[in-house]
Amino acid sequence: MNFNTHRLSLENIEKAAGFIDPVFLNSPQFISGSISGLLGIQLIIKLETLNPIRCFKGRGADWLVSNAGTGTEFVCASAGNFGQAMAYACRKSGNRLTVYASENANLFKINRMRSLGAEVILFGSDFDAAKSEAKSRVYRNARFVEDGLDIETLEGSGTIALELLKFPQSIDIMLIPLGNGALFTGMARVQKQFSPQTRLIAVQASGASAMVESIRTGKFVVHDHIQTIADGIAVRNPIPQALNDLEGLVDDTLLVEEADIIHAMKIIHEHLGIVSEPSGVVGLAAIMENPDMFSEKTVSTIVCGGNITQEQLKQWILKG
Repeated sequence: MNFNTHRLSLENIEKAAGFIDPVFLNSPQFISGSISGLLGIQLIIKLETLNPIRCFKGRGADWLVSNAGTGTEFVCASAGNFGQAMAYACRKSGNRLTVYASENANLFKINRMRSLGAEVILFGSDFDAAKSEAKSRVYRNARFVEDGLDIETLEGSGTIALELLKFPQSIDIMLIPLGNGALFTGMARVQKQFSPQTRLIAVQASGASAMVESIRTGKFVVHDHIQTIADGIAVRNPIPQALNDLEGLVDDTLLVEEADIIHAMKIIHEHLGIVSEPSGVVGLAAIMENPDMFSEKTVSTIVCGGNITQEQLKQWILKG
């Protein structure tokens, strides 16, 4: 593929890196010696939870809202993290925001969106149902923002890879959580340009595998329902443009099981003292499920979010 024709330009990613609120930039990236020893690899962690909204999505949202200017009213759908990111950016800029979320969405994320000033409307049983409702309810003069479709969300994610390029050690394999595609596409666009030898693997939960199945089959796959605790990457109805954006960027795909996601959350907490949400550790879960694939390699993964309730913390991380 000729990446020079890709709709995501490196120039705009670099421009975003110089403009995004510094609270979201230059997140910690380090080798975890203890987890590396446990898994027989060199593991580089990129930690995207140490910011005001505990996830990476603040990068793209801040860049998007800044480009739109004051006076714009926004509407979006979110499983919780993108809504928080938009709410944070809109509060800073004085813009109005309405977020549609599932009736089953993470209560901690819902409360955080509201505390940041967003109007939150709950609809449907999952994220895709909420997104469909949001699109049908956008009122005149409001802008509907779709994570993974609006180019700024990809550009913001690309700044993460720009930072990883500065790591003093070359990376053999990069494991990136795959939801609607903004994180993977943004990072992969940079890596393919500047570190083409790095193998890029997209990771989803087995219970919400529509994106991976679409990539593997080359067909548009939609599921009637999903079943996973990894709500941040739980997509049953992919964005067609997002699949187009991923073309030529994905070297491999992996699906991980729920038990291994929980195990990975426990390992991250035990070894690093970090609380991650399920979608944030699917990369680590993939390493645990496929040890031979990664043995003695230098591998990086992104802990992309850390928003869970106290009940989830007790159930998934502290129990046992």
